[in-house]
Amino acid sequence: MSSAQTAFFVLVTLAVALTVCFASLAYFRRVTLPRPAVGVLNGNDMVIMMGFVVVLPVLYLALPGWLLPPVLGLTLAGGLSVGYGPVVRRTGVRWSVIAAVLAADWLTARSAQDDPTHATPYWLVNSLVIMLMAVGAANLNAQGGLKLRHVSRFALALAVYDLFFATVIPLTQKLFDAVQGYAFAPSAGLRIGGYGAVVGMGDLLVYALFTTVAYKAYGRAGLIWALALVTVFGALAPTLTPVTVQALTGHLPQIVPAQIFFGPAAFCGYLVLRRRGPERRMADLRPPAPPVPVPTPQQPAEPATDDEPRERSRRHHSPTGG
Repeated sequence: MSSAQTAFFVLVTLAVALTVCFASLAYFRRVTLPRPAVGVLNGNDMVIMMGFVVVLPVLYLALPGWLLPPVLGLTLAGGLSVGYGPVVRRTGVRWSVIAAVLAADWLTARSAQDDPTHATPYWLVNSLVIMLMAVGAANLNAQGGLKLRHVSRFALALAVYDLFFATVIPLTQKLFDAVQGYAFAPSAGLRIGGYGAVVGMGDLLVYALFTTVAYKAYGRAGLIWALALVTVFGALAPTLTPVTVQALTGHLPQIVPAQIFFGPAAFCGYLVLRRRGPERRMADLRPPAPPVPVPTPQQPAEPATDDEPRERSRRHHSPTGG
């Protein structure tokens, strides 16, 4: 890998990682999602999410090539509709925009397959779709109640998962090779000629989720810590490690999972931040609006009995003293 290729790899990865973090933060500060029907999200939901992380790659690899794009497209369409419902409230307009974006992704992917020199539009459109998906999913979880301790443990579990499936069972590399070039590939980045940089959607989701929840939990301090960790351990360490290994051993690794660096760093960052005290909740940032008082219906007057007029008549005609 030449120095120019290394610089391209580092800068594009850094730009994509930080862009999704800032976009997720902007979404969090401006858009309020409805509370999930299942209640506040917690560590059990992280276990379920980890189950999807384990199962989905195997499912993708088992699907025939012609079926993979429709499955990915339907998954993205559903996720975008849920994540951006509060942004585009009119259902028809929202689905029209989603259909237009996904159609552009599919058309540019076909064009790139026919002529690889025209792959740049595909990477730009597909990266936009994947980053929007990561931002929406991150906010669904962050505003749904996930705490930083849940996210940091999830990132640490992903580090173990990525290390195992990159070194012991090469599932990560197989999945990367299987989905590249297809429409709706779950990755963002850019390829221009011999220059390329790709970041997986799972990595982008973890970066956006950790940054957003750190800001929710600890404000400005949490945000600074999260952005620093994403920059150093999410972008710089994974992109500079291959060239470092190549310089030392003469062998260029095919793939270096980013989570083996970011997962432990995110967990350590949480241990540092929790010394500041308990995490803030969504209710602390956005107190619920006071309930609107409901007027109580007035009880109808009871009809007078036959004895009541007589009582009023006695009081009226009673003699006064003196």
